[in-house]
Amino acid sequence: MPADHSALSLAQALIRCPSVTPADHGALGVVAQALAEAGFSVERPVFSEPGYPDTPNLYARIGARGPCLVFAGHTDVVPEGDGAWRFGPFDGAVADGMLYGRGAADMKGGIACMLAATLAFLEHRGSGFPGSIAFLITGDEEGPAVNGTVKLLDWARARGERFDHCLLGEPTNPGRLGEMIKIGRRGSLTGKLTVLGRQGHVAYPHKAENPIPGLLRLASALVAEPLDRGTAHFDASNLEFTTIDVGNQATNVIPATARATFNVRFNDDWTAESLGAELQKRLEQAAGNAVRFTLDLQPSNAPAFLTQPDAFVELVSRAIQAETGLTPMLSTTGGTSDARFIKDACPVIEFGLVGETMHQVDECVAVADLDRLTAIYERVLEAYFSARG
Repeated sequence: MPADHSALSLAQALIRCPSVTPADHGALGVVAQALAEAGFSVERPVFSEPGYPDTPNLYARIGARGPCLVFAGHTDVVPEGDGAWRFGPFDGAVADGMLYGRGAADMKGGIACMLAATLAFLEHRGSGFPGSIAFLITGDEEGPAVNGTVKLLDWARARGERFDHCLLGEPTNPGRLGEMIKIGRRGSLTGKLTVLGRQGHVAYPHKAENPIPGLLRLASALVAEPLDRGTAHFDASNLEFTTIDVGNQATNVIPATARATFNVRFNDDWTAESLGAELQKRLEQAAGNAVRFTLDLQPSNAPAFLTQPDAFVELVSRAIQAETGLTPMLSTTGGTSDARFIKDACPVIEFGLVGETMHQVDECVAVADLDRLTAIYERVLEAYFSARG
């Protein structure tokens, strides 16, 4: 544990735990110790699932009555990558006003700010504030997301825990702290398209059936017309092919099959089921009786969702404006996050550090931003519980 509870010191302690998913290497222990010393009840359930690594998680709470404001996040990080780092990826080095290290932006820096803000709030207000604060921290966000937040929420619900609002500390800002709050996320659906042919000699095409022209025909049909034009809070849904494979190493053989994989990031016009039906329809119309194909849609745990702008969103926006002078954009852009699970427990929004370097070599955040984000989170706590005092 760091000697002080500043966001920088806490972030450095977290970065120095090489918690590449699904390993923990002490990262949750840093969080647990800081919260336990502040009077939180802390529990660290480990969840299992056949075929997946066991994953440690953390749940902590102070206070027994509502309302309950939840801070959520993850201590696992992606691997350090192949490039040469300016400093060791798990050193937590500071240079030129920047904190370097894997997870500095995504999202150990955000967790450190949550901790520092909460500890400062409790130091000022004591434990008699009108409500509860909880932490939901997983070690399985960058991995398969099977033994993490989704099970931690089920575990908490079975124990009778109830939450009113959640602030998830993902790095939401593109370039400057204060630019963006995420009030929702697009859904994600992956499909594997296989076109069936008949292998044969290229000199005798009448004795074979080449699947490649059929695959091109069907792939074109999937993207010929937009899936939609976007909605009030979402951009238009987008389908991207990520790989096309034939696996044919012979230049004189017509292959038997051709395959393509695609991913759709979809808005709240669709569910995974309705989108899958639309894709199947487009393929069948394009194939007619000329192309034989199969479509395998992968199970999706990432629906599109929206947290309607309300008093809580406005409260967080005012805290951001007060510290940064910026009016944050309310956005649903980006990839998936654990907010897709938390939304079923309570309204959830995301606001954290600048994510420009996340998952990159030399991932870093400004030390000044750690201080500003801590101040924003502390303002949120003050305003949230003052409104209910």
